[in-house]
Amino acid sequence: MTPVTVRPLRAAARLAALTLAALTLLSLPSAATVAAVGAATPPGLSCHTGRHHNDEYTGYALCRNNGRATQTFWVHLVCGWSPDIDGERVSLRPGQSGQSTAHCSKLGSGIGRIEVRP
Repeated sequence: MTPVTVRPLRAAARLAALTLAALTLLSLPSAATVAAVGAATPPGLSCHTGRHHNDEYTGYALCRNNGRATQTFWVHLVCGWSPDIDGERVSLRPGQSGQSTAHCSKLGSGIGRIEVRP
């Protein structure tokens, strides 16, 4: 007597395990998503943040001053196991754009979050 139902049960169990693994992975944020999520952008500035495409330990904030007064900002990187780091302060007159960059230590786990600070 050959067990006919064993193979379909194994396939069903394998499919269930793969489905659970896929749902778990989809529910976790990707590294890029974690890096891009940060604190609220200061009023009057519109900013884009991200990791440098050649170095995943370097983060940046590229901002434009849409307000009527001069604004100063800097990028703040939450670096995981190594100390957090601030980028250079950038002052923008109304209508100007500028970028602040910072670099996490390679001894740590990399960029966990990127924030723009006023």
